[in-house]
Amino acid sequence: MKTVQQTYQSSFREKGSKFIGYLLPTLSKENFEDKLEDIQSNYPDATHHCYAWRINPSNIEEFTQDDGEPSGTAGLPILNKLKSFEMVNCGCVVVRYYGGTNLGTSGLIQAYGKSAELCLKKASLRTVIPTKKFEITYPYDQQKEIDRLKNRFNLKEIDAQYTEEVSLTMACRAIHADTFEQALKQLEHEGVSMTDKGSSFVTLDTN
Repeated sequence: MKTVQQTYQSSFREKGSKFIGYLLPTLSKENFEDKLEDIQSNYPDATHHCYAWRINPSNIEEFTQDDGEPSGTAGLPILNKLKSFEMVNCGCVVVRYYGGTNLGTSGLIQAYGKSAELCLKKASLRTVIPTKKFEITYPYDQQKEIDRLKNRFNLKEIDAQYTEEVSLTMACRAIHADTFEQALKQLEHEGVSMTDKGSSFVTLDTN
């Protein structure tokens, strides 16, 4: 899966209609709606503000809005472009100024999809990796074992506290989480304990 960390814009004309696309990062429906309001206020006289979003890498949620265009001709082609680029935690808004010539169903689908695709092709994409977070507590004499697991499972350290024992919060790739959990359980007799802190994700440069 991929995402963006800044907003990208595209613009083109089709038979007199102007299409302005915005690809923007978003982590929630509420966050997207705030950004949508900003775009709507920038183009209050536009004929349509159509959009789609995809959020939550662990359990993807999607939504589309045709905003007065014929059903399935605007929001869905935008969403399909997001899906074809494997995008998540982002949304795309396409603003249309009607130019006097009807584009027809296939023309609308093509135009809204093109607007989203132009933004996506401009964008610097980041890789999104679904993870599970674990809090691991262990005595200092188990540090070598924990380091070995960190290397084996390519864990990302999120937080660390050093008191009478060590307490680490680590992110493990979701596809390896069950195996990692079993490996930790084999160290319980050495004083290693683990708490499942739920699903999350990390974002990495695509390069």
